[in-house]
Amino acid sequence: MTTQEVVLSVSGLAKNFGGLHAVRGVDFSVEKGSIVGLIGPNGAGKTTTFNMIAGELPPTTGKITLLGEDITGQRTDLLYHKGLMRTFQLSHEYGRMTALENLAVAAPSQMGESIFASWFAGAKVRAREAEVIELARDTLEFLGLTHVAGELAGNLSGGQKKLLEIGRTMMNDSKVVLLDEPGAGVNPTLMRKVAEMIEQLNQERGYTFCIIEHDMDMIARLCGKVIVLAEGQVLMEGTMDEVRNDERVIDAYFGGEVA
Repeated sequence: MTTQEVVLSVSGLAKNFGGLHAVRGVDFSVEKGSIVGLIGPNGAGKTTTFNMIAGELPPTTGKITLLGEDITGQRTDLLYHKGLMRTFQLSHEYGRMTALENLAVAAPSQMGESIFASWFAGAKVRAREAEVIELARDTLEFLGLTHVAGELAGNLSGGQKKLLEIGRTMMNDSKVVLLDEPGAGVNPTLMRKVAEMIEQLNQERGYTFCIIEHDMDMIARLCGKVIVLAEGQVLMEGTMDEVRNDERVIDAYFGGEVA
């Protein structure tokens, strides 16, 4: 039996806001090519944990490792170039840019961002721009969003915006993607589409995901390992069947009734 490679790990992770201990000594790991669920009741510390991993909040204590490198407290832009990306519960699209443009701006290594390159390496800049647009079109086709390529992103439905956020992670060929409630505000039809895209990226392209989600059916469908947070701490981890039948989880998360 071989040991799976750990691509993301957190150890002793804690975050205090004054006297409030939002996260208290969280430990877990995410293996390469896996889909890990992070669940728990409101206020359990899930999003705060994501924010620390993604570089949006510095941890009070603890260590975060990505592909063997200590990334604790590193800025979001640096983590982006190392292959760690996250989406948000409320989509962060550029509403006055088209769906195609939203994907194009997410691509790294765009020489046109340099004034010097624009002046003295115009041919290379144009070649890279053409590559980015082609990749953005291919991504829209993969997501089934070709028909909204020229639509302002602010006019898209909730589900389409969620797919667009997933598309932005594809523009960077991300190593680890943190998905914060990909099913929030999405109708059932598009929720199935979002789940299908996550499965395809995982199975066909080897993407590794860590997902916060309140829809337990989506978690059960996607996640091999589920980590349960309660009151800022890891309550347990296991399969969804194990989680659903654990008395501590039933009390803390399901209000004392088996879901």
